Amino acid sequence: MTNLVRAHIIVKGRVQGVGFRAYVEYHTRQIGGLTGWVRNVGYDTVEAIAEGERSNVERLIEMMKQGPSMSRVDESMVEWGDVAGEFGE
Repeated sequence: MTNLVRAHIIVKGRVQGVGFRAYVEYHTRQIGGLTGWVRNVGYDTVEAIAEGERSNVERLIEMMKQGPSMSRVDESMVEWGDVAGEFGE
């Protein structure tokens, strides 16, 4: 039995124009076993949905809270939910 989870992650701050989405996509591939998406929202927010093993999703969340070197994360929020399985591998 696997420990699959879904997280809706929102980070706010200096997160646009600094390669934040590319950073998230790169690190998601490095972690492996995750599916989902990432996008800009407004002028100071990046939002992501991630599904996968809990430990991998938690690694992604911590990475997003840190962000790339030119970013500044002032606020973060995570909502946990049930895996929908809507994303292909």
